[in-house]
Amino acid sequence: MTDSALARALPIVFIGGGNMARSLIGGLIARGVAADAIRVVEPVDALRDGLRADFGVAVSADARDAVDGARACVLAVKPQVMRGVCESLAARLPGDALVVSIAAGITRAQLQRWLGGGARPIVRAMPNTPALLGAGVTGLQGEQLDDGQRDAAGALLGAVGAVAWIDDEALMDAVTAVSGSGPAYVFLLAEALADAGIGEGLAPETARLLAAHTLLGASRMLVESNEPAEVLRQRVTSPGGTTQAAVEAFEAGGLRALVARAVQAATQRGRALSAANE
Repeated sequence: MTDSALARALPIVFIGGGNMARSLIGGLIARGVAADAIRVVEPVDALRDGLRADFGVAVSADARDAVDGARACVLAVKPQVMRGVCESLAARLPGDALVVSIAAGITRAQLQRWLGGGARPIVRAMPNTPALLGAGVTGLQGEQLDDGQRDAAGALLGAVGAVAWIDDEALMDAVTAVSGSGPAYVFLLAEALADAGIGEGLAPETARLLAAHTLLGASRMLVESNEPAEVLRQRVTSPGGTTQAAVEAFEAGGLRALVARAVQAATQRGRALSAANE
């Protein structure tokens, strides 16, 4: 049974059928949304065939008919092609349809303009790749939404993980830098941790297993304990012990400043993407 918030977004059309769209579609199906309430527009034959086979949703290579009567539209295409996609939809997409964009660096003002102006309800969303496992987190930002539209957007992205509403659109680039790009930072840490273990003599498969499950367990503790990371770190760090020695090495090496620079670089890149697509 579909919950009432999701029901407000149906039928829903996805423009783009890549990995993130596939994750959302799978999450919606798992939440009880009927396959015949979901349409997907995707130009790649293999992706269309896979979506039809795996979920039973309606697929098309052409958006013109697929958007007719849609109550929500998820724009799941690359930022570089977003303008052309929106302009092709402007005349056909119902004016009251909720538009959700998951493209990095594209502002609501840009989307509004490319979709023909007016006052469409538009939400920017930045999910991350753990959504593929139903363990994602999404930053959402929208203004001039009624309660039903806000609830529908939250339920839609909530189908693949946690959601956080962001008050100021200018902060969406920071959301992208922290959580959108964040899984890559964790994977980099896993690589480095495993490589360090190998350097200390561990077998490669053992080092990788230890690193991966350490990150998994620590992440679960962060989410499920509701304790701040600082508190959890302090509990693990016995005075004069091995963990303290390692943490002191991280601090001496400037880990915090390095992370800050990385997030700043990703934030600035998001702003540059927006400017490049004006």
